[in-house]
Amino acid sequence: MSVHEQGDSAERPAVAPATPDQFDQRHGLRHAKDQAFSSFYRATVRSLVGFLVNQGAGVHVAADIAQDTMFSAYQHWDDIKHPRAWAYTVASRALVRKIASCEEELVEQVPEPTSLLANPDAIAEWETLHDLLPLLDSLPARQRQILAWTLSGFTPGDIAEQLCLGDEAVRASLYKARRAMAKAIKEGEEGQ
Repeated sequence: MSVHEQGDSAERPAVAPATPDQFDQRHGLRHAKDQAFSSFYRATVRSLVGFLVNQGAGVHVAADIAQDTMFSAYQHWDDIKHPRAWAYTVASRALVRKIASCEEELVEQVPEPTSLLANPDAIAEWETLHDLLPLLDSLPARQRQILAWTLSGFTPGDIAEQLCLGDEAVRASLYKARRAMAKAIKEGEEGQ
């Protein structure tokens, strides 16, 4: 009786077992993927959290969104052509959805510096952040979003592409945001 005559009762492997060379090749590819993603993660996750905070998220919300984004990036790693832009876009959209759903309070008070300072340079960084966040918070949502992208090193062309906006709309929002920030800084200096 042939295999075709036996039908489903025949015991045959669904997939041929991998040869040692095939196993080593798959393992090597996965190891390379893991190393590439690990490097990307270490280089990106902190700045991604800061990017989300600059858009109005509290630190814990920003960290959660960044972790979810990184998990998704790992799952789709082989298909992502521009990982940094992809991560920032996915995280930014997740924050917008969270803000729209009003699931929880997104903005939290900036913690006192005593628990954050690991080195002397952190004092200046904390002071800058402490002064910058209230200024960012005073901007309209779109201007704040575009300024956050800019502070993260993206060009107006990059921002337009990632947010599906026209270049001129991005440049106009960026101009207005910078002008409003400069005005607020000047008023703050005059008030001291």
